[in-house]
Amino acid sequence: MSTPHIYAIYDRSTHNDDGLDTVEAVLAAGIDWIQYRDKRGQGPDRALALRLSERCRAYDARLIINDDWRLAAELGVGVHLGATDGSIADARAALGPDRLIGATCGNDIDRARRAIAAGADHVSFGRFFVSATKPNAPPAELDVLARANALGVPVVAIGGIDIHNAGQIIAAGADRLAIAGGLFGVRDSAQAARALVALCAEHGSRAGR
Repeated sequence: MSTPHIYAIYDRSTHNDDGLDTVEAVLAAGIDWIQYRDKRGQGPDRALALRLSERCRAYDARLIINDDWRLAAELGVGVHLGATDGSIADARAALGPDRLIGATCGNDIDRARRAIAAGADHVSFGRFFVSATKPNAPPAELDVLARANALGVPVVAIGGIDIHNAGQIIAAGADRLAIAGGLFGVRDSAQAARALVALCAEHGSRAGR
């Protein structure tokens, strides 16, 4: 198993303000993927997405915008698409071959296969634990992560993951751990990010022995 990585989910819907100091903190801790998620009604804010893109660029990190591939194409960043967020094939055509495109797959390997065939380069499964970000999402089984390893693209786990249960998700076979509240809903985001990055590095070094 290669070294797993953290995928930070910056969910603006759950913050009282933009709070980009916490984004800066997790980037400085070594997290290299940030997703901008915004369910406040109007969808992703272009000005905020641009500020996030600038910060990610400063840390050589990748920004992924939830839902809106047109905004992602405009800013030259990646996108994450759910089942009702538009065509993955259209997104790939607009973003080109090098931008990240992720797809929500729940607990469904066949959905992941279809997403990859359409142009997704990573697939996301979950929720695995109780999630404040997606409280109504149906639960996924841990063994779906091991089965997804045969798909040939990075496998992302999401849903209630934090420093206390991240080890279970890594052991089950995730390449990326998508974390929202466990990073941005804690008292010290920088400390949480450092602990999660260190946990991933520890598992990676064990796998390499």
